[in-house]
Amino acid sequence: MSVWLIPAIILVVLVTATIKRVPAYEVFVEGSKEGIQLAVNLLPFLLGMMVSIAIFQASGAMDAVLTVFKPLMAAFGVPEQILPLALIRPISGTAALSMTTELIRTFGPDSLIGQMASVMQGSTDTTLYIITVYFGAVGIRRMGDALKVGLLADLVGLIAAVTVVIILFG
Repeated sequence: MSVWLIPAIILVVLVTATIKRVPAYEVFVEGSKEGIQLAVNLLPFLLGMMVSIAIFQASGAMDAVLTVFKPLMAAFGVPEQILPLALIRPISGTAALSMTTELIRTFGPDSLIGQMASVMQGSTDTTLYIITVYFGAVGIRRMGDALKVGLLADLVGLIAAVTVVIILFG
C-alpha cells in the first residue's frame, strides 16, 4: 500500500490543482521559498537549544539530578537505568531515541527496562524542542505557562508509562 499511496496523494493534489486552475508548480516553488526562510529563522533557536543541552550534560548537572532522584525511583520499583531517558526525553527526541535503543540492546526488548523505555518513548514528547522551535518560529517570547504545562504533561506521561508497565509486565 505504501508503494502507491504517496504517488496517489501527489496525483490527487495535482488533479485538484488543475481542476481549480491553481498554478501548482508556482505555488510549490513559493512554498519552498517560505520553507527555506523558516528554516533559516529557526536556526538560532535550534542552535541555542543544542548548546544548552550540551552544557547541561557536560556540566554534570544531569548526573546531579540523577543522584537526587535515584532513591525516589527505587522506592517505586523503577529501575535506575531508565532515569536518564526520563530526564532527556522532554529535551531531545534524538537523544532519547538513542538511549531507548541502547537500553533495548543492553537489556532486551522483553525486559522490564526495555518495555518501560519503549512505553516512555511513546508516552511523552520533546517539550523543550517543541517550544523552542514552534514558539521561536512565530516570535512568541513569553512561554512560561506553556513550558510548565508541557513539562507537567511529560511528568504525567512518564508516571503513567511506568505505572502501566509495572502493572502489566512487572
